[in-house]
Amino acid sequence: MHVIVVGGGISGLAAAHGLLAAGLRVTVLEGSDRFGGKLRAGHVAGLRVDLGAESILARRPEGVELARAVGLGDALRPPTLTSAAIWTRGTLRPMPQGQVMGVPATAAALAGVLSDTGLAQIARDTELPPLRVGDDVAVGALVAERMGREVVDRLVEPLLGGVYAGDAYRISMRSAVPKLFEAAREHDSLLAAVRAVQRQSPERVPGEPVFTGIEGGVSALAEAVARDCRERGAVLESGVSVTGLRRTARGWAAALDDGRSLVADGLLLAVPAGAAARLLATEAPAAAGELAAVEYASMTIVTLAFRRAELSRLPRGSGFLVPAVDGRVIKAATFTSGKWDWAAAADPEMFVLRTSIGRHGEEEPLGWEDADLVRAALDDLGEAAGLTAKPVDSLVTRWQGALPQYTVGHDARIARVRSYLAGLPGLRLCGAAYDGVGIPACIAGARQAVSELLRTLPTAPGDEAGE
Repeated sequence: MHVIVVGGGISGLAAAHGLLAAGLRVTVLEGSDRFGGKLRAGHVAGLRVDLGAESILARRPEGVELARAVGLGDALRPPTLTSAAIWTRGTLRPMPQGQVMGVPATAAALAGVLSDTGLAQIARDTELPPLRVGDDVAVGALVAERMGREVVDRLVEPLLGGVYAGDAYRISMRSAVPKLFEAAREHDSLLAAVRAVQRQSPERVPGEPVFTGIEGGVSALAEAVARDCRERGAVLESGVSVTGLRRTARGWAAALDDGRSLVADGLLLAVPAGAAARLLATEAPAAAGELAAVEYASMTIVTLAFRRAELSRLPRGSGFLVPAVDGRVIKAATFTSGKWDWAAAADPEMFVLRTSIGRHGEEEPLGWEDADLVRAALDDLGEAAGLTAKPVDSLVTRWQGALPQYTVGHDARIARVRSYLAGLPGLRLCGAAYDGVGIPACIAGARQAVSELLRTLPTAPGDEAGE
């Protein structure tokens, strides 16, 4: 049995890994010149750094499990520092505790982050009519209604923006903060819902890191999975795009941009929603229409390296977030050499950090020249953290259409897509556009897609009748 995986990001690689474990023959086709998708490595001042995703949520098991399965168990590293801040009202302030994706359980820890008026509005939540939540609601809309816009603009938006680079007033609570959504449907106030979530999932478990990294960067995970797949016999081709799909008596045929046509028993699409829509336009037009409506945000990562000796003071903590309402260019900064011990040890004389720029609907800076982006990042870093030294090296990485937007109704849209595809045996989807944008969520989605695909294939794994 042969399955083609279209897309060589972490979702496609994880899917290929699972298909190989089930005994199938696998071909992975990647249109770009490299595998790994948003897990990408680069070098600044001679130091290896992550240019995309740089940490893995450790409390979901899938990312850590896959890392261990491909021989990276000993390379897993928790952050050295986890104390993040928020740059708001011109000052770096500790990230408030006792909140769920920025939605507070109490106003007690928010002094300085919110104005007195904003603090007073939080208590108003319990005085309003009982909370009633329907099938879905925008996170920002519900929080603003119950606690005021200031909570959204100063807390919720920066945290959601760090994940989706999106607009809190459009992002689905059901999709982006599902535990809080379910709690909100069971309680009369949002404060009570947040407290219920915290009782179920405390913020900190002693000795258990929330996030983990990998020595050398989490891009090493994609490299190790790709290497493991090749060693197990998979064919991985980069620089090859699929231009069309066609059902056959045997299964599926994929037309390639180099003129070839590959035939397989099954097909797994692990590409962004827009690309999947184009490929499914003929065989599954209803699903293609839904997928074409999924929006994406673009962003840029500006990575900077400084000589420690030239820094009047080292940036503190692991980094900071920036509310869009303050009108800054950067939306976040990560102090790489402070956050990861492997990065600090790689060159003790250097200090590496990175900033991210770009939000959905506010992507004009992405068209700037590299030098202008670096200059803007340095200006904000100087004002926020007092960092005035000149970098010895910099690298600008643009991620066009990188982050799917989980807008209101996203879950229902994806459910419709899957119902349309249910009648097409040997075809399934996975990727960041469906069930979560983080590394563990993408791996979990790939595993689920593999499981469903195996059930639809005409013969059982290991039966060579389809070869």
